[in-house]
Amino acid sequence: MKTQQTELQYLPLDLKQELLPQHVAVIMDGNGRWAKSRGLPRMMGHKAGVNALKDLLHCCKDWGIKALTAYAFSTENWQRPEEEVEFLMNLFQRVLRQELREMVEENVQIQFVGNLSALPQALQAEISHSMDQTKDNRSIRFTIATNYGGRQEILQACRAIAQKVKEDLLQPEDISEEVFEAHLYTAGIADPDLLIRTSGEMRLSNFLLWQMAYSEIYISDTLWPDFNRHEFHRALSAYQQRERRFGKV
Repeated sequence: MKTQQTELQYLPLDLKQELLPQHVAVIMDGNGRWAKSRGLPRMMGHKAGVNALKDLLHCCKDWGIKALTAYAFSTENWQRPEEEVEFLMNLFQRVLRQELREMVEENVQIQFVGNLSALPQALQAEISHSMDQTKDNRSIRFTIATNYGGRQEILQACRAIAQKVKEDLLQPEDISEEVFEAHLYTAGIADPDLLIRTSGEMRLSNFLLWQMAYSEIYISDTLWPDFNRHEFHRALSAYQQRERRFGKV
C-alpha cells in the first residue's frame, strides 16, 4: 500500500480498504453560516461549497469508494430568497459546463436524481448533456440530488405503481421492495452505506428516506466548505469502528 501523503492523496494507512463504504452520501450543510462568519454574502459560501464537493469527489476516487451522492438542492429550497435560488441554478449550470471535460477524463459517471423537469430549461439541457457524455464512465458514480425530496420521491413511485396496477400491467401481490425501488429516482443505484452531514445538524432533511434504512450516519460539526480530506478520514475511521447488523443479532 502506498504511504500516506500530506494531502491524504492515498488511502491513510489506518483505514482498511475492505471496510470502506462503497457508497457515501453527503448533506452539505453550513455554506451560509461559513460565509456569514467571514462577513461574506451567502453566495460565496455556496461557491466555496462547490470546491469542497469537488475535492471530496476526487478523494472518493483516490481512495477506491465507488459512489458519492450529494444533496445539492431540495424541494424545500425553492422557498429561499429568489436571488439565492437564481444564483444556485446558474452556479449548477456553470460548474457543470466548466467541469465536464475533467469528469470525462477522470472516468466519472454523472447522474442527477430528483424532479428535474421543474428546473430551468438551460440547466436541464446541461444536465442531460453531462449525463450523456459520462454514461459509460466507471471509476465512480457521482449522483447529484437536485430538486429532490424523499417524500415526493416515494409518492411519485406509488403513483407510478398504482397506474400500472390500474392498467392491469402489475398485480398488487407482485409489488415487492425490488419493484418499488425500480420506480424511485435512484433506480439502479445501491443504497448508501454511509451518510455524512456537516455543521452539526442531526436531521435527514427529507433526503433518501427509503434508501437510508440501514445507512450509518456520521455528524460532523465542521461547516461544509471546511470539510476536507482530513475530516473525511475521521468520518471513515468512525464508520470502520461500527458493526453493521442490518437488524440482525
